[in-house]
Amino acid sequence: MDVYLVGLLWVLGAAVVAGVAAYVVRRIGETDGIVENNEAAGQVFTIVGGLHAVLIAFVLISLFDAAGAAEDDAFKEADGLVAAYWATEALGEPARSEMHDLAVSYATRVVEQEWPTMQQGSGDVGDDGWAELERMRSVVAHASVTEFWQNDQKTDAAGKLWEVYQARQARLDAAGSEGVKTVVWFALIAGSLMSIALPLVFGGPRPRIHIFIVSVLAGTLALLLYATAQLQNPYGGGSAIEPEPFEAAIARLQ
Repeated sequence: MDVYLVGLLWVLGAAVVAGVAAYVVRRIGETDGIVENNEAAGQVFTIVGGLHAVLIAFVLISLFDAAGAAEDDAFKEADGLVAAYWATEALGEPARSEMHDLAVSYATRVVEQEWPTMQQGSGDVGDDGWAELERMRSVVAHASVTEFWQNDQKTDAAGKLWEVYQARQARLDAAGSEGVKTVVWFALIAGSLMSIALPLVFGGPRPRIHIFIVSVLAGTLALLLYATAQLQNPYGGGSAIEPEPFEAAIARLQ
Protein backbone atom coordinates (compact mmCIF):
# COMPACT_ATOMS: atom_id res chain seq x y z
CA MET A 1 0.00 0.00 0.00
CA ASP A 2 1.21 3.51 -0.77
CA VAL A 3 3.11 5.10 2.12
CA TYR A 4 1.05 8.30 1.90
CA LEU A 5 -2.24 6.43 1.97
CA VAL A 6 -1.13 4.42 5.00
CA GLY A 7 -0.07 7.62 6.75
CA LEU A 8 -3.42 9.24 5.99
CA LEU A 9 -5.26 6.23 7.41
CA TRP A 10 -3.19 6.39 10.60
CA VAL A 11 -3.89 10.11 10.99
CA LEU A 12 -7.61 9.76 10.34
CA GLY A 13 -7.85 6.71 12.58
CA ALA A 14 -6.17 8.48 15.49
CA ALA A 15 -8.31 11.57 14.96
CA VAL A 16 -11.54 9.54 14.95
CA VAL A 17 -10.61 7.56 18.07
CA ALA A 18 -9.65 10.71 19.96
CA GLY A 19 -12.78 12.49 18.76
CA VAL A 20 -14.98 9.64 19.98
CA ALA A 21 -13.17 9.64 23.33
CA ALA A 22 -13.71 13.39 23.68
CA TYR A 23 -17.39 12.98 22.81
CA VAL A 24 -17.85 10.22 25.38
CA VAL A 25 -16.10 12.26 28.08
CA ARG A 26 -18.26 15.30 27.35
CA ARG A 27 -21.39 13.15 27.11
CA ILE A 28 -21.20 11.00 30.22
CA GLY A 29 -18.37 12.56 32.20
CA GLU A 30 -18.64 14.79 35.26
CA THR A 31 -19.35 18.39 34.19
CA ASP A 32 -19.36 20.22 37.54
CA GLY A 33 -16.27 22.35 37.86
CA ILE A 34 -14.72 21.18 34.59
CA VAL A 35 -14.43 24.71 33.18
CA GLU A 36 -12.76 25.90 36.38
CA ASN A 37 -10.20 23.10 36.00
CA ASN A 38 -9.05 24.36 32.60
CA GLU A 39 -6.36 26.59 34.03
CA ALA A 40 -4.77 23.84 36.12
CA ALA A 41 -5.10 21.26 33.34
CA GLY A 42 -3.71 23.75 30.84
CA GLN A 43 -0.60 24.31 32.95
CA VAL A 44 0.04 20.57 33.16
CA PHE A 45 -0.61 20.19 29.43
CA THR A 46 1.91 22.94 28.68
CA ILE A 47 4.61 21.05 30.57
CA VAL A 48 3.76 17.58 29.24
CA GLY A 49 3.13 18.77 25.68
CA GLY A 50 6.27 20.89 25.66
CA LEU A 51 8.51 18.06 26.84
CA HIS A 52 6.92 15.68 24.37
CA ALA A 53 7.37 18.14 21.51
CA VAL A 54 11.07 18.49 22.36
CA LEU A 55 11.49 14.70 22.40
CA ILE A 56 9.76 14.21 19.04
CA ALA A 57 11.74 17.06 17.48
CA PHE A 58 15.02 15.60 18.76
CA VAL A 59 14.21 12.14 17.41
CA LEU A 60 13.07 13.40 14.01
CA ILE A 61 16.09 15.68 13.59
CA SER A 62 18.40 12.79 14.48
CA LEU A 63 16.70 10.56 11.92
CA PHE A 64 16.84 13.24 9.23
CA ASP A 65 20.55 13.74 9.92
CA ALA A 66 21.16 9.98 9.77
CA ALA A 67 19.33 9.73 6.43
CA GLY A 68 21.34 12.63 5.02
CA ALA A 69 24.60 11.11 6.23
CA ALA A 70 23.67 7.74 4.70
CA GLU A 71 23.01 9.38 1.34
CA ASP A 72 26.31 11.26 1.50
CA ASP A 73 28.15 8.02 2.32
CA ALA A 74 26.55 6.28 -0.67
CA PHE A 75 27.77 9.00 -3.02
CA LYS A 76 31.19 9.00 -1.35
CA GLU A 77 31.49 5.23 -1.79
CA ALA A 78 30.41 5.23 -5.43
CA ASP A 79 32.50 8.27 -6.35
CA GLY A 80 35.54 6.82 -4.58
CA LEU A 81 35.14 3.59 -6.53
CA VAL A 82 35.15 5.42 -9.87
CA ALA A 83 38.04 7.65 -8.81
CA ALA A 84 40.09 4.62 -7.76
CA TYR A 85 39.62 3.04 -11.18
CA TRP A 86 40.49 6.27 -12.98
CA ALA A 87 43.70 6.48 -10.96
CA THR A 88 44.68 2.92 -11.95
CA GLU A 89 44.27 3.72 -15.64
CA ALA A 90 47.74 5.22 -15.47
CA LEU A 91 49.24 1.98 -14.14
CA GLY A 92 48.81 0.01 -17.33
CA GLU A 93 47.88 -3.63 -17.81
CA PRO A 94 46.91 -5.96 -16.26
CA ALA A 95 46.07 -3.71 -13.29
CA ARG A 96 43.77 -1.47 -15.33
CA SER A 97 41.60 -4.30 -16.70
CA GLU A 98 41.47 -6.15 -13.39
CA MET A 99 40.48 -2.99 -11.53
CA HIS A 100 37.79 -2.20 -14.10
CA ASP A 101 36.19 -5.65 -13.85
CA LEU A 102 36.31 -5.62 -10.06
CA ALA A 103 34.85 -2.11 -9.80
CA VAL A 104 31.94 -2.96 -12.13
CA SER A 105 31.31 -6.21 -10.29
CA TYR A 106 31.40 -4.44 -6.92
CA ALA A 107 28.96 -1.71 -7.95
CA THR A 108 26.62 -4.25 -9.57
CA ARG A 109 26.65 -6.39 -6.44
CA VAL A 110 25.73 -3.39 -4.30
CA VAL A 111 22.77 -2.51 -6.53
CA GLU A 112 21.40 -5.98 -7.22
CA GLN A 113 22.21 -7.92 -4.04
CA GLU A 114 23.12 -5.67 -1.14
CA TRP A 115 20.57 -2.90 -1.57
CA PRO A 116 17.48 -5.17 -1.37
CA THR A 117 18.88 -6.67 1.82
CA MET A 118 19.46 -3.23 3.32
CA GLN A 119 15.92 -2.20 2.43
CA GLN A 120 14.75 -4.98 4.74
CA GLY A 121 16.68 -3.39 7.61
CA SER A 122 19.65 -5.75 7.61
CA GLY A 123 23.33 -4.98 7.20
CA ASP A 124 24.25 -8.66 6.80
CA VAL A 125 25.07 -8.68 3.09
CA GLY A 126 27.76 -11.34 3.16
CA ASP A 127 31.49 -11.10 2.56
CA ASP A 128 31.61 -11.07 -1.24
CA GLY A 129 31.69 -7.29 -1.42
CA TRP A 130 34.48 -7.11 1.15
CA ALA A 131 36.41 -9.73 -0.80
CA GLU A 132 36.14 -7.72 -4.02
CA LEU A 133 37.30 -4.62 -2.21
CA GLU A 134 40.27 -6.52 -0.85
CA ARG A 135 41.15 -7.79 -4.34
CA MET A 136 41.03 -4.21 -5.63
CA ARG A 137 43.41 -3.17 -2.89
CA SER A 138 45.71 -6.04 -3.79
CA VAL A 139 45.67 -5.11 -7.49
CA VAL A 140 46.70 -1.56 -6.67
CA ALA A 141 49.33 -2.63 -4.15
CA HIS A 142 51.01 -5.10 -6.53
CA ALA A 143 50.75 -2.98 -9.69
CA SER A 144 54.16 -2.35 -11.19
CA VAL A 145 55.22 1.19 -12.02
CA THR A 146 57.99 2.45 -14.26
CA GLU A 147 57.45 6.20 -13.97
CA PHE A 148 57.72 8.39 -10.88
CA TRP A 149 54.36 10.03 -11.52
CA GLN A 150 52.71 6.62 -11.54
CA ASN A 151 53.55 6.31 -7.85
CA ASP A 152 51.31 9.31 -7.20
CA GLN A 153 48.46 7.65 -9.09
CA LYS A 154 49.00 4.45 -7.18
CA THR A 155 48.90 6.29 -3.87
CA ASP A 156 45.78 8.16 -4.97
CA ALA A 157 44.05 4.89 -5.93
CA ALA A 158 44.89 3.37 -2.56
CA GLY A 159 43.53 6.44 -0.77
CA LYS A 160 40.27 6.32 -2.73
CA LEU A 161 39.84 2.63 -1.91
CA TRP A 162 40.26 3.46 1.77
CA GLU A 163 37.44 6.00 1.42
CA VAL A 164 35.32 3.31 -0.24
CA TYR A 165 36.05 0.98 2.68
CA GLN A 166 35.01 3.60 5.26
CA ALA A 167 31.85 4.57 3.37
CA ARG A 168 30.90 0.91 2.90
CA GLN A 169 31.26 0.23 6.61
CA ALA A 170 29.14 3.28 7.43
CA ARG A 171 26.48 2.15 4.91
CA LEU A 172 26.19 -1.32 6.38
CA ASP A 173 26.19 0.02 9.94
CA ALA A 174 23.31 2.36 9.07
CA ALA A 175 21.36 -0.43 7.39
CA GLY A 176 21.80 -2.76 10.36
CA SER A 177 21.09 -0.23 13.09
CA GLU A 178 18.02 -0.62 15.29
CA GLY A 179 16.74 2.85 14.49
CA VAL A 180 14.72 4.28 17.34
CA LYS A 181 15.37 2.34 20.55
CA THR A 182 12.53 0.58 22.33
CA VAL A 183 12.72 2.85 25.36
CA VAL A 184 12.46 5.91 23.10
CA TRP A 185 9.42 4.43 21.36
CA PHE A 186 7.86 3.86 24.78
CA ALA A 187 8.47 7.50 25.68
CA LEU A 188 7.09 8.71 22.35
CA ILE A 189 3.91 6.64 22.56
CA ALA A 190 3.31 7.25 26.26
CA GLY A 191 3.92 10.97 25.83
CA SER A 192 1.49 11.09 22.91
CA LEU A 193 -1.22 9.35 24.92
CA MET A 194 -0.74 11.70 27.87
CA SER A 195 -0.74 14.73 25.56
CA ILE A 196 -4.09 13.58 24.17
CA ALA A 197 -5.55 12.58 27.53
CA LEU A 198 -5.07 15.97 29.17
CA PRO A 199 -7.20 17.96 26.68
CA LEU A 200 -10.01 15.46 27.27
CA VAL A 201 -10.59 16.99 30.71
CA PHE A 202 -10.83 20.52 29.31
CA GLY A 203 -14.28 22.08 29.41
CA GLY A 204 -16.15 24.82 27.59
CA PRO A 205 -19.53 25.81 26.19
CA ARG A 206 -18.90 24.31 22.71
CA PRO A 207 -18.39 20.52 22.71
CA ARG A 208 -17.92 20.37 18.93
CA ILE A 209 -14.93 22.69 19.07
CA HIS A 210 -13.46 20.68 21.93
CA ILE A 211 -13.85 17.43 19.99
CA PHE A 212 -12.29 19.03 16.90
CA ILE A 213 -9.27 20.28 18.86
CA VAL A 214 -8.63 16.88 20.43
CA SER A 215 -8.99 15.16 17.05
CA VAL A 216 -6.51 17.51 15.38
CA LEU A 217 -4.02 17.01 18.21
CA ALA A 218 -4.31 13.23 17.97
CA GLY A 219 -3.96 13.29 14.19
CA THR A 220 -0.85 15.48 14.41
CA LEU A 221 0.83 13.22 16.94
CA ALA A 222 -0.04 10.15 14.87
CA LEU A 223 1.50 11.83 11.82
CA LEU A 224 4.73 12.54 13.69
CA LEU A 225 4.95 8.99 15.03
CA TYR A 226 4.32 7.60 11.55
CA ALA A 227 7.06 9.83 10.13
CA THR A 228 9.41 8.57 12.84
CA ALA A 229 8.67 4.96 11.92
CA GLN A 230 9.25 5.66 8.22
CA LEU A 231 12.61 7.32 8.86
CA GLN A 232 14.08 4.55 11.02
CA ASN A 233 15.76 2.77 8.11
CA PRO A 234 17.33 5.22 5.61
CA TYR A 235 17.27 2.50 2.92
CA GLY A 236 13.63 1.50 3.41
CA GLY A 237 10.35 3.16 4.26
CA GLY A 238 8.92 6.34 2.89
CA SER A 239 12.24 8.18 2.56
CA ALA A 240 14.27 5.28 1.20
CA ILE A 241 17.60 6.12 -0.40
CA GLU A 242 17.87 4.57 -3.86
CA PRO A 243 21.09 3.04 -5.26
CA GLU A 244 21.39 5.80 -7.85
CA PRO A 245 25.04 6.64 -6.97
CA PHE A 246 26.13 3.10 -7.82
CA GLU A 247 23.98 2.96 -10.95
CA ALA A 248 25.70 6.15 -12.09
CA ALA A 249 29.07 4.63 -11.21
CA ILE A 250 28.32 1.58 -13.37
CA ALA A 251 27.41 3.86 -16.25
CA ARG A 252 30.68 5.79 -15.89
CA LEU A 253 32.71 2.60 -15.72
CA GLN A 254 31.27 1.13 -18.92
